[in-house]
Amino acid sequence: MTTQTAVTVYSGPQNVLALAGQVADRHAGARAFEDHQDRKAANTRKRYAVDLALFAKFLETAGVPVGDLANDVTAWRGVSWGIVDAFTRWQLAQGYAVGSVNVRLATVKTFARLAAKAGVIPPDQDRMISTCKGYSRKEGRHVDEEREVSRVGAKKAEAVGITKRQAAQLKAQPADTPQGRRDGLMMCLMLDHGLRVGEVALLEVAHFNLAAGEFVFYRPKVDKVQTHRMTADTLRAARTYFEAGDAPAIGPLLRGSRKGGQLEGARMSERAMTARVCELGRRVGIVGLSAHDCRHYWATTAARKGTPIDRLQDAGGWASPAMPLRYVEAAKIANEGVILE
Repeated sequence: MTTQTAVTVYSGPQNVLALAGQVADRHAGARAFEDHQDRKAANTRKRYAVDLALFAKFLETAGVPVGDLANDVTAWRGVSWGIVDAFTRWQLAQGYAVGSVNVRLATVKTFARLAAKAGVIPPDQDRMISTCKGYSRKEGRHVDEEREVSRVGAKKAEAVGITKRQAAQLKAQPADTPQGRRDGLMMCLMLDHGLRVGEVALLEVAHFNLAAGEFVFYRPKVDKVQTHRMTADTLRAARTYFEAGDAPAIGPLLRGSRKGGQLEGARMSERAMTARVCELGRRVGIVGLSAHDCRHYWATTAARKGTPIDRLQDAGGWASPAMPLRYVEAAKIANEGVILE
């Protein structure tokens, strides 16, 4: 009798605890996507939405019913490693850039892993999906050589080259108009500091300290606030811009412009900056110049001058040394030290 009572007292709370655990797991699973995205920067959440929209389009073309892949964990029921692998191959067949394919694969794998933790995707499929790999740069080149449609969209396979002379021309915009002064400062921020276009667009007047020759800015991609000391050209362009009265008392640093070259109150958008950089590039003989090309020029120049990888990584706002290492490798002189006589 004593033994039976002991078993009853022991098993009862354990069953309740097990049930409570199951309820808690279901609740956590239902919130898995929301909790994950709440921790990410706005740009990352936007990228997730775009990536998953394309995944949904792929599933629809295959005749698979699609739910809300970005917010509803149950919408991932039935997703397997074969589907994920097919999605990767489908993108290549459609002509998407290999880099973009890799990014979307990473997004799908991230959400599939969360769905697996919620119990929606079976453990065996979770393990298989984790084995789906993207393409290295070398593999990507081979893929582009073999497929008929090698790229779609505006993203370029290689950065547009900028010479030292062209960089100087891009920074030396006419100082006799508000638009010219704004453009000069914008190009200095991209070419001398390697800022991403989104980072330039977020700059405020209050972020600049001309007396100290420094400015503070936010990097949404890595969720980090940094301070850069201005180069001589950037400081000169900033002083010209501020002293001419182009910068408002408070608010966005760079403002949009009208056809006459006058600046308006609204913040200059990323799209407007992208178009303006392309136009300024065309004027100095560079076809298809983008803000990222300016960042590439900055990183490559810094690497060629011998900047250590850790300093380049920090100054460029990269989360890992993988990307700055590419610039260091690209900047190397292959036959340096070779003696022929």
